[in-house]
Amino acid sequence: MRRPVVMGNWKLNGSKAMVTELLNGLNTATADIDGVDVVVAPPALYIDQAERLIKENASKLILGAQNTDVNNSGAFTGDMSPEMLKDFGATHIIIGHSERREYHEESDEFVAKKFAFLKENGLIPVLCIGESDAQNEAGETESVVSRQIDAVINHCGIEAFNGAIIAYEPIWAIGTGKAATADDAQRIHAFIRSHVAKHDAAVAEQLIIQYGGSVKPENAQSYFQNPDIDGALVGGASLKADSFAAIAAAAAEAKKA
Repeated sequence: MRRPVVMGNWKLNGSKAMVTELLNGLNTATADIDGVDVVVAPPALYIDQAERLIKENASKLILGAQNTDVNNSGAFTGDMSPEMLKDFGATHIIIGHSERREYHEESDEFVAKKFAFLKENGLIPVLCIGESDAQNEAGETESVVSRQIDAVINHCGIEAFNGAIIAYEPIWAIGTGKAATADDAQRIHAFIRSHVAKHDAAVAEQLIIQYGGSVKPENAQSYFQNPDIDGALVGGASLKADSFAAIAAAAAEAKKA
Protein backbone atom coordinates (compact mmCIF):
# COMPACT_ATOMS: atom_id res chain seq x y z
CA MET A 1 0.00 0.00 0.00
CA ARG A 2 1.37 3.40 -0.99
CA ARG A 3 1.45 5.89 1.90
CA PRO A 4 -0.45 9.03 0.86
CA VAL A 5 1.23 12.43 0.81
CA VAL A 6 -0.67 15.67 1.28
CA MET A 7 1.48 18.71 0.57
CA GLY A 8 0.67 22.38 1.04
CA ASN A 9 2.10 24.77 -1.53
CA TRP A 10 1.88 28.18 0.14
CA LYS A 11 3.08 29.92 -3.04
CA LEU A 12 3.86 33.63 -2.53
CA ASN A 13 1.96 33.97 0.73
CA GLY A 14 3.16 34.48 4.27
CA SER A 15 4.52 36.67 7.03
CA LYS A 16 6.34 35.84 10.24
CA ALA A 17 3.07 36.06 12.16
CA MET A 18 1.18 33.98 9.62
CA VAL A 19 3.81 31.22 9.54
CA THR A 20 3.76 30.94 13.34
CA GLU A 21 -0.04 30.89 13.53
CA LEU A 22 -0.47 28.42 10.68
CA LEU A 23 2.18 25.94 11.79
CA ASN A 24 1.06 26.01 15.41
CA GLY A 25 -2.49 25.44 14.23
CA LEU A 26 -1.45 22.61 11.93
CA ASN A 27 0.56 20.97 14.67
CA THR A 28 -2.55 20.81 16.84
CA ALA A 29 -4.96 19.92 14.05
CA THR A 30 -2.85 17.06 12.67
CA ALA A 31 -1.61 15.62 15.97
CA ASP A 32 -4.00 12.65 15.89
CA ILE A 33 -3.87 12.01 12.15
CA ASP A 34 -1.85 8.93 11.21
CA GLY A 35 -1.20 7.10 7.97
CA VAL A 36 -0.40 10.14 5.83
CA ASP A 37 2.66 12.32 5.30
CA VAL A 38 1.74 15.99 5.74
CA VAL A 39 4.19 18.37 4.06
CA VAL A 40 4.32 22.17 4.03
CA ALA A 41 6.20 24.24 1.44
CA PRO A 42 6.50 27.85 2.60
CA PRO A 43 8.19 30.62 0.60
CA ALA A 44 11.99 30.41 0.81
CA LEU A 45 12.28 33.32 3.25
CA TYR A 46 10.26 31.41 5.85
CA ILE A 47 11.87 27.97 5.60
CA ASP A 48 14.17 28.70 8.54
CA GLN A 49 11.28 29.83 10.72
CA ALA A 50 9.21 26.82 9.67
CA GLU A 51 12.02 24.41 10.50
CA ARG A 52 12.41 25.90 13.98
CA LEU A 53 8.68 25.78 14.70
CA ILE A 54 8.38 22.18 13.52
CA LYS A 55 11.29 21.15 15.76
CA GLU A 56 10.06 23.14 18.77
CA ASN A 57 6.64 21.52 18.52
CA ALA A 58 8.09 18.04 17.95
CA SER A 59 5.66 18.09 15.06
CA LYS A 60 4.95 15.30 12.59
CA LEU A 61 4.87 17.89 9.83
CA ILE A 62 7.44 17.51 7.04
CA LEU A 63 9.19 20.52 5.56
CA GLY A 64 9.31 21.11 1.83
CA ALA A 65 10.16 23.90 -0.57
CA GLN A 66 8.76 25.39 -3.77
CA ASN A 67 11.79 25.40 -6.05
CA THR A 68 15.49 24.66 -6.46
CA ASP A 69 18.44 25.59 -8.64
CA VAL A 70 20.54 23.09 -10.58
CA ASN A 71 23.74 24.11 -8.79
CA ASN A 72 24.80 23.75 -5.17
CA SER A 73 26.94 26.90 -5.05
CA GLY A 74 28.50 29.58 -7.20
CA ALA A 75 27.67 32.80 -9.02
CA PHE A 76 23.92 32.29 -9.35
CA THR A 77 22.37 35.36 -7.77
CA GLY A 78 18.94 34.87 -6.24
CA ASP A 79 18.89 31.08 -6.44
CA MET A 80 18.81 28.44 -3.71
CA SER A 81 20.39 25.04 -3.93
CA PRO A 82 19.42 21.52 -2.87
CA GLU A 83 22.33 21.59 -0.44
CA MET A 84 20.92 24.72 1.22
CA LEU A 85 17.44 23.24 1.39
CA LYS A 86 18.83 20.12 3.06
CA ASP A 87 20.65 22.35 5.55
CA PHE A 88 17.26 23.58 6.74
CA GLY A 89 15.66 20.14 6.83
CA ALA A 90 13.56 20.43 3.67
CA THR A 91 13.00 17.08 1.96
CA HIS A 92 10.13 17.41 -0.55
CA ILE A 93 10.86 19.93 -3.31
CA ILE A 94 8.26 21.11 -5.83
CA ILE A 95 9.51 21.44 -9.40
CA GLY A 96 7.82 21.99 -12.74
CA HIS A 97 4.83 23.86 -11.34
CA SER A 98 2.82 25.46 -14.14
CA GLU A 99 3.51 28.89 -12.69
CA ARG A 100 7.26 28.29 -12.95
CA ARG A 101 6.88 26.85 -16.44
CA GLU A 102 4.83 29.86 -17.59
CA TYR A 103 6.22 32.87 -15.70
CA HIS A 104 9.86 31.74 -15.66
CA GLU A 105 9.82 29.90 -18.99
CA GLU A 106 11.07 26.63 -17.52
CA SER A 107 11.15 23.95 -20.19
CA ASP A 108 10.49 20.24 -19.75
CA GLU A 109 14.23 19.67 -20.17
CA PHE A 110 15.17 22.20 -17.50
CA VAL A 111 12.65 20.70 -15.09
CA ALA A 112 14.20 17.29 -15.78
CA LYS A 113 17.62 18.70 -14.83
CA LYS A 114 16.15 19.91 -11.53
CA PHE A 115 14.65 16.47 -10.96
CA ALA A 116 18.00 14.78 -11.55
CA PHE A 117 19.88 17.20 -9.30
CA LEU A 118 17.41 16.76 -6.44
CA LYS A 119 17.81 12.99 -6.66
CA GLU A 120 21.59 13.39 -6.75
CA ASN A 121 21.32 15.38 -3.52
CA GLY A 122 19.07 12.85 -1.80
CA LEU A 123 15.91 14.96 -1.91
CA ILE A 124 12.39 14.05 -3.06
CA PRO A 125 11.26 15.74 -6.28
CA VAL A 126 7.57 16.59 -6.47
CA LEU A 127 7.17 16.82 -10.24
CA CYS A 128 4.18 18.89 -11.31
CA ILE A 129 2.62 18.04 -14.65
CA GLY A 130 -0.64 19.06 -16.28
CA GLU A 131 -2.40 20.53 -19.26
CA SER A 132 -3.90 23.93 -20.03
CA ASP A 133 -7.61 24.53 -20.58
CA ALA A 134 -7.06 24.71 -24.34
CA GLN A 135 -5.07 21.46 -24.33
CA ASN A 136 -7.76 19.77 -22.27
CA GLU A 137 -10.48 20.93 -24.65
CA ALA A 138 -8.42 19.68 -27.59
CA GLY A 139 -8.10 16.22 -26.03
CA GLU A 140 -4.34 16.59 -25.59
CA THR A 141 -4.09 15.83 -21.86
CA GLU A 142 -2.44 12.43 -22.23
CA SER A 143 0.10 13.64 -24.79
CA VAL A 144 1.03 16.64 -22.61
CA VAL A 145 1.58 14.67 -19.41
CA SER A 146 3.43 11.94 -21.31
CA ARG A 147 5.82 14.51 -22.77
CA GLN A 148 6.49 16.03 -19.35
CA ILE A 149 7.16 12.61 -17.79
CA ASP A 150 9.27 11.44 -20.73
CA ALA A 151 11.58 14.45 -20.36
CA VAL A 152 12.56 13.09 -16.93
CA ILE A 153 12.83 9.50 -18.12
CA ASN A 154 15.03 10.52 -21.05
CA HIS A 155 17.31 12.58 -18.81
CA CYS A 156 17.42 10.42 -15.68
CA GLY A 157 16.17 6.95 -16.51
CA ILE A 158 13.00 5.36 -15.20
CA GLU A 159 14.64 4.35 -11.90
CA ALA A 160 14.72 8.04 -10.90
CA PHE A 161 11.01 7.81 -10.17
CA ASN A 162 11.70 5.44 -7.27
CA GLY A 163 11.00 7.49 -4.16
CA ALA A 164 9.75 10.45 -6.18
CA ILE A 165 6.31 12.04 -6.46
CA ILE A 166 4.28 13.18 -9.45
CA ALA A 167 1.61 15.83 -8.89
CA TYR A 168 -0.98 15.93 -11.65
CA GLU A 169 -2.36 19.47 -11.68
CA PRO A 170 -4.60 20.44 -14.58
CA ILE A 171 -3.65 24.09 -15.06
CA TRP A 172 -7.26 25.11 -15.64
CA ALA A 173 -8.13 23.91 -12.12
CA ILE A 174 -5.37 25.71 -10.18
CA GLY A 175 -6.77 28.53 -8.08
CA THR A 176 -9.84 28.83 -10.30
CA GLY A 177 -12.40 27.07 -8.18
CA LYS A 178 -12.84 24.61 -11.05
CA ALA A 179 -11.71 21.06 -10.40
CA ALA A 180 -11.49 17.87 -12.38
CA THR A 181 -14.13 15.37 -11.39
CA ALA A 182 -12.89 12.50 -9.27
CA ASP A 183 -13.53 10.11 -12.17
CA ASP A 184 -11.59 12.27 -14.61
CA ALA A 185 -8.70 12.67 -12.17
CA GLN A 186 -8.58 8.90 -11.59
CA ARG A 187 -8.56 8.28 -15.34
CA ILE A 188 -5.53 10.53 -15.85
CA HIS A 189 -3.76 9.17 -12.77
CA ALA A 190 -4.27 5.62 -14.06
CA PHE A 191 -2.90 6.71 -17.43
CA ILE A 192 0.18 8.25 -15.76
CA ARG A 193 0.84 5.07 -13.79
CA SER A 194 0.39 2.91 -16.89
CA HIS A 195 2.73 5.19 -18.85
CA VAL A 196 5.43 4.73 -16.23
CA ALA A 197 4.67 0.99 -16.06
CA LYS A 198 5.52 0.64 -19.75
CA HIS A 199 9.10 1.29 -18.68
CA ASP A 200 9.06 -0.46 -15.28
CA ALA A 201 6.01 -1.91 -13.56
CA ALA A 202 7.66 -2.01 -10.14
CA VAL A 203 8.56 1.68 -10.31
CA ALA A 204 5.00 2.53 -11.34
CA GLU A 205 3.48 0.52 -8.51
CA GLN A 206 5.34 2.41 -5.76
CA LEU A 207 5.02 5.85 -7.39
CA ILE A 208 3.07 8.43 -5.40
CA ILE A 209 0.76 10.39 -7.72
CA GLN A 210 -0.99 13.37 -6.16
CA TYR A 211 -3.89 15.35 -7.53
CA GLY A 212 -3.80 19.15 -7.39
CA GLY A 213 -6.29 21.79 -8.44
CA SER A 214 -8.85 23.35 -6.11
CA VAL A 215 -8.72 20.47 -3.61
CA LYS A 216 -10.87 21.29 -0.58
CA PRO A 217 -12.22 19.44 2.45
CA GLU A 218 -15.55 19.15 0.62
CA ASN A 219 -14.15 17.23 -2.36
CA ALA A 220 -11.01 15.58 -0.98
CA GLN A 221 -12.65 12.26 -0.06
CA SER A 222 -14.04 11.82 -3.56
CA TYR A 223 -10.51 11.99 -4.97
CA PHE A 224 -8.76 9.85 -2.38
CA GLN A 225 -11.19 6.95 -2.62
CA ASN A 226 -9.77 6.25 -6.09
CA PRO A 227 -6.98 3.66 -6.32
CA ASP A 228 -4.43 5.74 -8.25
CA ILE A 229 -4.80 9.04 -6.37
CA ASP A 230 -2.27 8.95 -3.54
CA GLY A 231 -2.78 12.35 -1.95
CA ALA A 232 -2.91 15.98 -2.99
CA LEU A 233 -0.82 19.05 -3.70
CA VAL A 234 -2.95 21.74 -2.10
CA GLY A 235 -2.84 25.47 -2.75
CA GLY A 236 -5.31 27.86 -1.16
CA ALA A 237 -6.78 25.37 1.31
CA SER A 238 -3.31 24.73 2.76
CA LEU A 239 -3.26 28.29 4.16
CA LYS A 240 -5.94 27.41 6.72
CA ALA A 241 -4.99 24.88 9.38
CA ASP A 242 -8.43 23.31 9.77
CA SER A 243 -9.01 22.96 6.03
CA PHE A 244 -5.59 21.47 5.35
CA ALA A 245 -5.85 19.09 8.29
CA ALA A 246 -9.27 17.95 7.07
CA ILE A 247 -7.78 17.11 3.68
CA ALA A 248 -4.96 15.17 5.35
CA ALA A 249 -7.48 13.30 7.51
CA ALA A 250 -9.51 12.40 4.42
CA ALA A 251 -6.41 10.92 2.77
CA ALA A 252 -5.51 8.93 5.87
CA GLU A 253 -9.05 7.56 6.17
CA ALA A 254 -9.39 6.65 2.49
CA LYS A 255 -6.03 4.89 2.27
CA LYS A 256 -5.84 3.10 5.61
CA ALA A 257 -5.08 -0.58 5.34
